[in-house]
Amino acid sequence: MTLARRISKIGLGTVKIGRNQGLRYDEGFELPDATAVRALLDQAAALGVTLLDTAPAYGNSETKIGEAIAGQRDRWVLATKVGEYFEDGRSHFDFSAETTEQSLANSLRRLQTDHLDLVLVHSTGEDTYVARETPVLDVLSRWRDRGDIGAIGMSTKTVADTIALLPDIDAVMVTLNPAHTAEIPVIEAAHAQGKLVLIKKALDSGALAGAEGADPVGDALRFSAGQPGVTSIVIGTLNPEHLAQAVRAVA
Repeated sequence: MTLARRISKIGLGTVKIGRNQGLRYDEGFELPDATAVRALLDQAAALGVTLLDTAPAYGNSETKIGEAIAGQRDRWVLATKVGEYFEDGRSHFDFSAETTEQSLANSLRRLQTDHLDLVLVHSTGEDTYVARETPVLDVLSRWRDRGDIGAIGMSTKTVADTIALLPDIDAVMVTLNPAHTAEIPVIEAAHAQGKLVLIKKALDSGALAGAEGADPVGDALRFSAGQPGVTSIVIGTLNPEHLAQAVRAVA
């Protein structure tokens, strides 16, 4: 089965599993313990969710996921990232070859796996510079070519620059929600080229939960799911019922 067909329409973003500082959320939250993480992932699996989106910048998210899915690797599509690190209360970016290699090795160890299904490059907003002037994509390409990574891509913030980069990557992660439609041209171009398209901030980091309407969350998710070419919508939640509602909304 191709990677695209293995990826569920709703993916679980896991930043809240491992990090509760420096995030754009209205309310604070406690980090879940191992039992709560395992329960959340069991619920995700029962709902048919296969995609877990994590990153070294998400605190100890990778470690918690690796422990929770031990013995269940084939059930999941593991997506992680390179380029960003969160230390001392702020993000640091490093796209050098040495750091990228070490980041990938660390992710394999933390996730307790011998391969990564998808690896994205974090966005600084300078997408062309990162892709063309740093070695990060070259490193990811080598790992993909030898079979240690299934697909490579970028989480981006630009439009024209991202479209120009599409031939060099397998996947893109872009922002899409009813309040932010500027990146639809990227989705359309990626769809035309057969690329994977992951959606971030489909709920505008939680802001759309309080929007007008009987079901603002469902409406926002259906809006993104209805865009041709969207592979998966990644939502970050610690609430199993909220996850179930999201899956039902796009079913």
